[in-house]
Amino acid sequence: MQVLVVDDEPAVRTGITKALSQQGLEVTAVAAGRQALELLEQRHFAIVLLDIKLPDIDGVELLQRLRQDSPETVIIMITGYPTIPGAVRCIQMGALDYLVKPFRLEELEAAVGKAQEHLAQKASASPPEPGQSKSLGLDFIIGQSPAMEKVYAKIRRAAPSDSTVLLTGESGTGKELVARAIHLLSPRRDQEFVPVDCSALVETLLESELFGHVKGSFTGAIQTKHGLFELANHGTFSFDEITNLSLNIQAKLLRVLQEREFMKVGSQKRIKLDIRIIASSNRDLKEAIKNGTFREDLFYRLSVIPIHLPPLRERSGDIALLVDHFLHKYSQKANREGIDISPQALKMLCAYPWPGNVRELEHTIERIVILEDTDYIQPEHLPSFITQRQAEFQLSGDGDYTLDEVEKRYIQLILKRTKGHRQEAARILGINRKTLLHKIEKYQLLSKRESLKK
Repeated sequence: MQVLVVDDEPAVRTGITKALSQQGLEVTAVAAGRQALELLEQRHFAIVLLDIKLPDIDGVELLQRLRQDSPETVIIMITGYPTIPGAVRCIQMGALDYLVKPFRLEELEAAVGKAQEHLAQKASASPPEPGQSKSLGLDFIIGQSPAMEKVYAKIRRAAPSDSTVLLTGESGTGKELVARAIHLLSPRRDQEFVPVDCSALVETLLESELFGHVKGSFTGAIQTKHGLFELANHGTFSFDEITNLSLNIQAKLLRVLQEREFMKVGSQKRIKLDIRIIASSNRDLKEAIKNGTFREDLFYRLSVIPIHLPPLRERSGDIALLVDHFLHKYSQKANREGIDISPQALKMLCAYPWPGNVRELEHTIERIVILEDTDYIQPEHLPSFITQRQAEFQLSGDGDYTLDEVEKRYIQLILKRTKGHRQEAARILGINRKTLLHKIEKYQLLSKRESLKK
């Protein structure tokens, strides 16, 4: 992937080039806007990191020209003189993200990773297929089951309002897709959508990331930083896995919801905020309230409009549509058009409980397309954890079992098969390691004498 860096500071160009080259990206760096324009006339760059202050052409003017001449290029703006109006203007003009000098390596990697994900989503986009909703924002949520039609109806009702939405459902059910759909169907569709994975942020940095900080407010705060709330102003802010927020951050978020204003870390100045908030969780929030890990008052503030996403096992009629979609998506990526699946193999996929839901199904189809040298997928091409399931996974007796009991026994089976290796078990289940640990604790699968390998 070709990346162009446009910045007049040699240290910045060198640092970005070195960091991105180590990630396998092809990086070209120039010091002026006219050099950038000459290169862009000669070849295509997937990503451009563009400084606002350039010696010859204003970076904002160059951004405007790039959006006109190369609309498919993803642009990340860079500046050493940050202002909120400037950031908002760049985002509104089509920049995907905004880096403030001096930025950390993690911030650079996150911005470029976001750009790569954006490009991948655009590359895999295709016209809506049968069974997909035909309205803006719902085009790529696949399913025609009654359970999903209820979800679509709630999305359409919720989107036009500014009410806070709480999305619940197991890991891998598509909560972020629904959050984006609500944003795209809302009056804020032309403003920024900012998703934050609460489980991926370090607790000590989370407050600064959300609210920003003023220069000198703590060790390492060498200049004022604008938080994510500011950059999302007038848009939509999405909290993914909100139960991972500490009680301290929960209290501050509650005040933001109540007062629609906040303060930077180390500042006494209140900043007005106009955003819509969407929160999601794969855990039982009422159980978290009982355990004292989640504030009850915050729960009621968030769940103004609750939307529950059904697990894939409760809408198995959608599996064939999803398999067809993922086969098309990944065969295109692998330049292997025309891959099909036999009725027997599809039947086995439909019978599997998919504890990791749509995400696990997608990863499974991707692996099959890449690893199996066939244009017609048969049962023998499916992973062993699917083909061996009927022989291994049996519930004794003729009684009825709750979904929790089925899930518990299946997780026990996978942990046994992987000899207690959490990371491998989480991969097979299609969930992250933290979610697996939560389920192990929930079902009391880890005894005092057991020691799972890390």
